[in-house]
Amino acid sequence: MGRGLVVVDVQVDFCEGGALAVAGGARVAAQVSEFLAQHAGAYDVVVATADWHEPLPDTNDGHFAVGEPDYVTTWPVHCVRGTTGAAYHPDLHLPAGTVHVRKGQGRQDYSGFQGTVVDAPAGAPTTLASTLRDRGVTAVDVVGLATDHCVAATALDARDAGLDVRVLADLTAGVAVRTTIDALTRVVGAGATLVTAEAALVAAG
Repeated sequence: MGRGLVVVDVQVDFCEGGALAVAGGARVAAQVSEFLAQHAGAYDVVVATADWHEPLPDTNDGHFAVGEPDYVTTWPVHCVRGTTGAAYHPDLHLPAGTVHVRKGQGRQDYSGFQGTVVDAPAGAPTTLASTLRDRGVTAVDVVGLATDHCVAATALDARDAGLDVRVLADLTAGVAVRTTIDALTRVVGAGATLVTAEAALVAAG
């Protein structure tokens, strides 16, 4: 069974000091990097997703708030393509060969499975689901930001794509406790598993 690691949206704007910061975001960047430094070889492919929004006046299909954001379906401007805020956090160190996926390009994407693979070779798949299938991946571990939004959405879409899914909960950070619990309840209800990074490695043998 091929296994992939999907690192969701560990970007400057989602970490402390960013436009839409998640408490603990910088910690996740550093911990994911440490995990990859020790265990990247346990995965057949590593994927990193990133919000890559169009700048105002494009609202990205209503994703950017006009006026006050409600923090449910409308948000402050964040992760605008080509800006420092859209870059991966400087403490995130990804291995060579990482597959990069950009999402939210003029749309309200949350899941990495809604995005497009960057620099895919001619004739290669450009969706994440097809890319994983092309590489023989049938299971994924999901980490990153934010647990209650893009991590959960990515995990749910991975299940919809027929993949075995584990969320490595200690390598994520959520916006709020209540929404994180609700999101993870949906993820588990869809058949995914919540584990720690250490437990995932023990299970992998």
